[in-house]
Amino acid sequence: VPGLGAGVGAGAGARGGRRGRGGVGELRRVAFASAVSDAPLATTPGCGVPGSAPTAVGEVHRYPADSPCAGALRTARVQTIPGEDGSLVHTTLAVPMVAHDTVVGLVQFSRTKGSEPFGERDRALAVELAARAAVCIDNARLYRREHERALILQRSLLPPGDPEAAGLDIACRYLPGNTATEVGGDWFDVIQLPGHRTALVVGDVMGRGLRAAVAMGELRTAVRTLALLDMEPAEVLSALDEIARGLGTPGGHTGPGGVQAARVAHKASARTARTGGDDGEDGKGGKTREADLSEVYLATCVYAVYDPVTRRCTFANAGHLPPVLVEPGEEALLLDVPPGMPLGVGGEPFEEVEVELPEGALLALYTDGLVESRDHSLDEGLRAFRAALADPARPPSGHGPSPTALRADPSQFLEDVCDHVLSTLDTRHGEDDIALLMARIQGLPAEAVGDWRLPREPRSVGRARELARAQLTAWDLEALVDTVELLVSELVTNALRYGEGEIRLRLLRDRTLVCEVWDAGLVQPRRRRARDTDEGGRGLQLVGLLSAGWGSRRTPRGKTVWFELGLPDGDGTVSEPTAEQLLSLY
Repeated sequence: VPGLGAGVGAGAGARGGRRGRGGVGELRRVAFASAVSDAPLATTPGCGVPGSAPTAVGEVHRYPADSPCAGALRTARVQTIPGEDGSLVHTTLAVPMVAHDTVVGLVQFSRTKGSEPFGERDRALAVELAARAAVCIDNARLYRREHERALILQRSLLPPGDPEAAGLDIACRYLPGNTATEVGGDWFDVIQLPGHRTALVVGDVMGRGLRAAVAMGELRTAVRTLALLDMEPAEVLSALDEIARGLGTPGGHTGPGGVQAARVAHKASARTARTGGDDGEDGKGGKTREADLSEVYLATCVYAVYDPVTRRCTFANAGHLPPVLVEPGEEALLLDVPPGMPLGVGGEPFEEVEVELPEGALLALYTDGLVESRDHSLDEGLRAFRAALADPARPPSGHGPSPTALRADPSQFLEDVCDHVLSTLDTRHGEDDIALLMARIQGLPAEAVGDWRLPREPRSVGRARELARAQLTAWDLEALVDTVELLVSELVTNALRYGEGEIRLRLLRDRTLVCEVWDAGLVQPRRRRARDTDEGGRGLQLVGLLSAGWGSRRTPRGKTVWFELGLPDGDGTVSEPTAEQLLSLY
């Protein structure tokens, strides 16, 4: 409209502004438009600091507490301000922007001299424009707060620093979507298990936003809990599937109708991911109930357990993309792990696949953001990923890891591989989060493992002590001999009393010392508190007191009881229990 100018200021604090120095309210000018000037006009009469220049866009504007503009902010009412003599401005309307009973800013509408004065219809239009702008600003702030909370939640659930594992070099990358993209539910984890084994996990909750991040956090916590119970990979996913089915349902259980809805939602979500269409929306542009379920409560996950002694890895998959293996001198291959149904669908068992991994091989777990985008299909992305892992420009041999590079700096080599993959692939970063977990297989050397089988007879207790003492001496761990002899004696004695079949003793040395006693019995040991008059019953209390950790787990042919000790310090000393701790056993 000729002769009409407008300027918008967003609140620097609660209720549209905060008190600055000398009782001045502060707003930041965020927009300006005028039919007669390319720059902001002189300060509105009575609403600026005397002698100050017009405030440019992006700068802070200060209003005296007794000014008409400050009154508009304080009372949330429109103020009409006449122009000064000799000024270009005829009249100014100071219109507060109010959203949910909160003033979020101020809009000033000014007309130059020679224009008609503001009428009631002009005032009504100005109030309507300010109200709509206020709603938009409030929605943007709400989105930003939700986005920041989701980011904090998601980042806090990722493994800190560089994860370490026995028999594995590990490198990982997590690239969130850009600031214009909502937070997703991608996660990865590296979990230490008894016996120097390691669980590798990568998962993806379908959907975005805070609800997806919360669901991801719940599932990741559940995975860690189930992993520390030392369950088999397929059992972990089955239990996780039950947990996912209970998320968000009033009774914590999804009935047959809910399962069918989840299956339909999974198919619809898969079509949307492939085509980028709107299969998950109804005719009014809103998301259907099935699509909402798929966004929040369906997830994919691959769970793998690696044993560095045997270099065997057991995989179970819940609807996730297959792991990629690069053996030395070979092409990158997709491992044939049955995908199964996503978590939260229910009704389908999960299968396990055990693979022996050669020394020096690379194992890659990842999310779909790395290999899929709107510009190319999933198959094309997987081919590009495999080619990047076996890029001839990287290793001299043409395929697979370079032995020379691995010997020079194994950890840096793996970091370079991750960087090479991300820089090579056309990931269209910003469309989706990207998680990449890579591990180089090393395995424990044979000299770091002591393994013996003992007959089921009383003299095996003494024999176990002798074997443990000799092995620790060979490892230059004499400082641990007394403690290990005592604890080994306790575990082997328990295996003789309460176990079955042949007894197996195994010592593993890596960053810590692990001792395992195997037998064919199914009864798990239970720690109890002995009475003062009891002559026994304190064995497991002693194991718990003298070790850094202990526990038991099922095996295909019985159970394993284990304890872990920290290696001596540089001066060869180890921490010993206090007299009070020992007396507490009695």
